[in-house]
Amino acid sequence: MDKAVSLALPAVPKPIVGFFSKRYIAGASREDAFRVVRELEREGAMATLDILGEFISSLDQADANARAYVDLVRQIAAAKFAQANVSVKLTALGLLLDPNRCLENMRALLRAAAETRGFVRIDMEDAQCTDRTLAIYRTLRAEFPGRVGVVLQARLRRTIDDIDDIDATTAEAANLRLCKGIYPEPRAIAYTDAELIRGNCTWALERMFERKAYVGIATHDERLVWEALRLIRRFDLTPEHYEFQMLLGVEEELRRILLAAGHRLRVYVPYGAEWYAYSVRRLRESPQIAGYAFKALLRRRPARTP
Repeated sequence: MDKAVSLALPAVPKPIVGFFSKRYIAGASREDAFRVVRELEREGAMATLDILGEFISSLDQADANARAYVDLVRQIAAAKFAQANVSVKLTALGLLLDPNRCLENMRALLRAAAETRGFVRIDMEDAQCTDRTLAIYRTLRAEFPGRVGVVLQARLRRTIDDIDDIDATTAEAANLRLCKGIYPEPRAIAYTDAELIRGNCTWALERMFERKAYVGIATHDERLVWEALRLIRRFDLTPEHYEFQMLLGVEEELRRILLAAGHRLRVYVPYGAEWYAYSVRRLRESPQIAGYAFKALLRRRPARTP
């Protein structure tokens, strides 16, 4: 059912897609996103904000997105959201158009983060972006220590090697987000079996803990949460050494369970005018989320409107 719902989305009228996605997107404006951040803070959760609009077609768009992120970082500081940060996809800043321009846009963003004691997470995208994303991350990690992190995907066969390579970049412990990965990739470079992906995710997390990295454990899969808790206990880690991460609107009960147990947890809060394109793409890439939304539709559960 989840797959059927996700495949049907492009033919569905925009208002209906809006209903499907409104649990997972804060809204169209920064004010919408900040309202969600305040709700999460009251719950005891942290937030990472993402301005929607990757895979752009011009460098003018890239520069405009960079300015929007710089302003967002400053507004987060002005609002005194001490535990909030931002996530950014490098294709939104020009990665596929001009990697050097993308690097300069990221430098501007990280200067603002350094000035406001903020933090920027570089999201990982599909495999065509992996090498270029990690190259930019390594450069910026050396220039802005403690202000930038990156994402690695357990789906990719290369991930264990990437963990080792990142660890060797500087003496500073890396700040990494680990997720399964949602992009469909060829078998030559990615695992396609669900159990192998789970296994590689657990192996990668263990490797990150061995390397003393701070890890954002990004999953809604309770089996992987269990594996993470086992490793946290094995390595005798305190909450200052890791956090769990989840998407807005997904597995809220598990989120509450982890928070009640004393774990740090951060929620990914996307927002922006490009909510429709993001919704169709995200729901098609993650049919399970489409299924959650469809069940919410049947229950007529109230939620936000993008």
